[in-house]
Parts: sequence; C-alpha cells; structure tokens
Amino acid sequence: MTTVLVTGATGFVGSYALEALARRPGLKLVAACRDPARLPPNFSGQVCAGDLRDADSRQRLLDGIDVVCHCMAWTTLFGQSHRSRDLYLEPTLALLDAATATGVKRFINVSTTSAAAPDRSADPMSRGIARPVWPHLCSVIEIEDALRERANGRTCMVNLRFGIFAGRHYGLGVLPILVPRLKTHLVPWVAGGRTSLPITAGEDIGEAMALAATAPGLSGYEGFNVVGPVVPTAREVIEFLHREYGLPQPHFSVPFGVAYPFAWLMEKLDAVVPWQPLVTRSIIHLMEEVNVDNTRAEARLGYRPSVGWRDAVQAQMTEMQSRQVRPMAMSKALPLG
Repeated sequence: MTTVLVTGATGFVGSYALEALARRPGLKLVAACRDPARLPPNFSGQVCAGDLRDADSRQRLLDGIDVVCHCMAWTTLFGQSHRSRDLYLEPTLALLDAATATGVKRFINVSTTSAAAPDRSADPMSRGIARPVWPHLCSVIEIEDALRERANGRTCMVNLRFGIFAGRHYGLGVLPILVPRLKTHLVPWVAGGRTSLPITAGEDIGEAMALAATAPGLSGYEGFNVVGPVVPTAREVIEFLHREYGLPQPHFSVPFGVAYPFAWLMEKLDAVVPWQPLVTRSIIHLMEEVNVDNTRAEARLGYRPSVGWRDAVQAQMTEMQSRQVRPMAMSKALPLG
C-alpha cells in the first residue's frame, strides 16, 4: 500500500488530484487542507488539517508518507514578492526539506510552462529563467531549482509544468483577468495573437498528478510539460470567446517591444489610480511563444490528455458567469494546508 499526501487538497489542482488518485487501486490517500468541510463528501481517505508554515504541522503531515503531491498554491500576477515568498516559496522549500529528511520516495511539484525560457520551453527538463518583472514566477523557478538540488537516490523529484489552468472550480488565472479587460475595448492583440496559449483542463491536471505519483521507473529529477490535446493560439482563444460569449475582440495589434513598456507604465500608474493595471508585464510574458507538447509526459508517464481547450474554457466560463461579480484581483491567497 502506497500512502500519498495531497497538500492543498480543497484547491483546484488538489481536488482534481484527489479524484484521479481515488480511482487508482493500492493507494492510501491523505488530504491536507485548512478547511476539511470543503473536501468532497465522498472522500474516504485520511484528513489532516494544518498549516504548512508550521514546522510541527509539516512533520505530522509527512509521518508514514511515501509520495507527496504538492498542490498547495498562492499566486499573483503583479508585485507581492514578499507575500509570494512568505505564503508560497518558504513553506514549499520547508516541506521539500522535511520530505527528503524523512525519506519520502517521490515529491511532485506543480509548476508552469511559463517558467522556461521561451526558446527552450519545449524541453521540460530545461532550467527556468527568472523574470524580475514577475516576482511570483521567480519563486516558482526557485522551487524548480531546489527540486534539482535535492533529488537523490531516495527521493525522486517530479516537476510538472502545466499550461494555463481552466475548468470547473477555478476562479483564478488568465480567463477571469482577460474577460473584464476585453470588455474595455482597450486590450490589444500582442504580436497579432499568433503565439500559442497552452491550456490544461482540470481533469487532465488531476490525471497527470496521479500518473506522476504512480508511474514506475522515475528517478532523480524528472520534468514534464503537461498540456491539452491541442495547443491553441491566443487569437483562437479570444475569437472563441467572441463567438461563444460576445466578448469584444482587440481592435489593434502591438509587438512585444511595445507591449512590455506599455505594461510597465500601467504598473507604475497602479500607485495613483484606484483600479488595478489594465495589463502587466507578467501577462505579456504569458503571451510569448511557448513551444510545448506532451511528448515526454506521454513516453514516461503514459499521459494522454482527454479534454480539449474549448471544453475547459466553457466549463470555467459557465461558473464565472454565475460566480464572478467583480474583476479578479492580480493576487489572491489560496489555502496553505
């Protein structure tokens, strides 16, 4: 019997990971979260409430654990470097150290295809490139580097670089930021919308986490890109939103060389205007070309995505239409447990 710990079990990635893991025989599941009441009513595994910032809580969580699926998150697209470190980076590094010290066999980390340099993103084993314009991405990359450094003969470190999250139960990310900004008619195409915009549905994210937890033959540091069956362009996604939901399309296009300085200006204006920036340099970075596919994940994990990007976008838009009453903030805390 393999015991699998899922941190952030009530969040977007964690909830889908629990669903996928529950379908695998021979696993004992431990769900770590701050509010057990938010777990699925049919969850039959062990529940641990706690805070990953607390050393005693971390140690209790890891007692008897074979595999850690680290799904806890805190995210921001703009500023907030100190909070990113305090709420995400430092608790993750501490959990990583405790996991290696206690002999956890496998540690699975959630990352992003945006961590790689655009010209090396096709290789999921490539090192990430820190972007000072996006402090939280720097935290993500620091964690990736820590995984490489701590991988050893006892603990295999698995890093999953997902595309943009989309699907049910997800109120964050590009869609909730993009939709209200499109309505202003002020958002331009960047590079004509020709660059790719990888999207990964929640169901495929959960399946990839379960495969990473159970696939045989993994050792040392293992990195994988995990995206949907087809990677659309930014233009395809926005044109789909226009057709299906009547959202305005951009009226003009700018190159990256103009988009980055314009986003910098919007960030500077944040200090003197009552609204959040129309666009940030992190969003422009998300628009850069990301040449990713699932080749390595299919070969090593057996990953084959099943949910297309249109279905994932529709699922999220359906929930947003009933739940999102105001534009999403550029940063938002998520449960640490």
